[in-house]
Amino acid sequence: MAPVTEAPDVPVLPRTGGTGTAVGYSARLHTSFDSVKPLWLRLEETGLCTGHQAFAWVEGIAKRLMPKGAELLVVEVNDAATGAPIMLLPLMRRRALGHYVIEWLSCGVCDYSAPLLADARPWTRQSADAAWAAARAVLPPTDRFHVAGIPQQVHGVANPLALLSVARDSIQIASGLAMDGDPETLIKRICKSSFSKNFHKHCRRFEQLGGLALVQADTPDMVEKQFATLLELRLNRFRELGRFDLLTQAPVVEFYRNAALDGLSDGSVRLFGLRVGQNYLAVIYVLVMKGTLHALLLGIDQDAVANASPGLTTVGKLMMWARAQGLDYFDLSVGSQGYKQHIGASSSVLAELCHAMTLKGRGSTAYIKLRGKTELFIRSKPGLYKAAHGVMRRLRRLKS
Repeated sequence: MAPVTEAPDVPVLPRTGGTGTAVGYSARLHTSFDSVKPLWLRLEETGLCTGHQAFAWVEGIAKRLMPKGAELLVVEVNDAATGAPIMLLPLMRRRALGHYVIEWLSCGVCDYSAPLLADARPWTRQSADAAWAAARAVLPPTDRFHVAGIPQQVHGVANPLALLSVARDSIQIASGLAMDGDPETLIKRICKSSFSKNFHKHCRRFEQLGGLALVQADTPDMVEKQFATLLELRLNRFRELGRFDLLTQAPVVEFYRNAALDGLSDGSVRLFGLRVGQNYLAVIYVLVMKGTLHALLLGIDQDAVANASPGLTTVGKLMMWARAQGLDYFDLSVGSQGYKQHIGASSSVLAELCHAMTLKGRGSTAYIKLRGKTELFIRSKPGLYKAAHGVMRRLRRLKS
């Protein structure tokens, strides 16, 4: 990474919130992880964040996936009066078709764009706008901002990015289930009755074929084996369905593989395989952070056993494992796949920040917004959506 260069604190004049209390923030820009790592690790331990903002995960993105020439921009927002840290915003700036764009440091492998929050203080639109103004004051010039996948909350606290005046609802949704109580009765208690019935039926079916086990990869050799199986199952399935997958790109594959190996040290990244006898029927890749299990990648052999679903069985078994570990939320990630509703997950709309700063940025911003509206319209027409999806599937099959 480039040597650390920090912009000095830039104070923002106090603003008066709806309660009449003064709200003021200052910000500092970090262009290297060296200067911000101690604070990042402290907020990760004592503050609020998702598994997608774990230091090891984000550092891996910067090392392996950031586009050539992109700049790392981590903004530290502090209380202007006390200097106490409020939050960290991991961003990057890159060139895009003749202009600059500042994005979340995601590169396609972060489901959620959420700051690392120092504490559970409540946020309002006024305080969020003030904090964002402080952050923008230290960022380099850009033609536009584009931050997608903004959750409405971070562990029950309003996400200040979602509250921004310039943010809007996107077409993306996230789904998950809150978990409590006895792991053995979890599926029956919190899932839909139809899923519970099918889950237990599938478990019995797999047991009859030679024993059923959800196996965690807890050694480097097991990680390598399960990850290779996940890759094979997932790419075969996506090729069959004519769907695009980031795992067709070698740098992304290396990122996930190395993150899983590094995760052996603290359990923050884990692999699980659903095995009948010695044969893997499914492998799932997850993050674990602050009581939440984030399900990221699932590879299944859908045709291995008739009248039984390895994928849904894996999810059910993993929910029971997570609850036995004391976890209280199972995040099913982004997307509106039908199986999530079948399980009984609750959904929430993700926000998006798509804001032009210059004339150059307006064209791309207008295109992104038009594309989102077009996709939303197509999704609202089942016949049209099915036809469009079929065309894209055939094109991807031809390309592969």
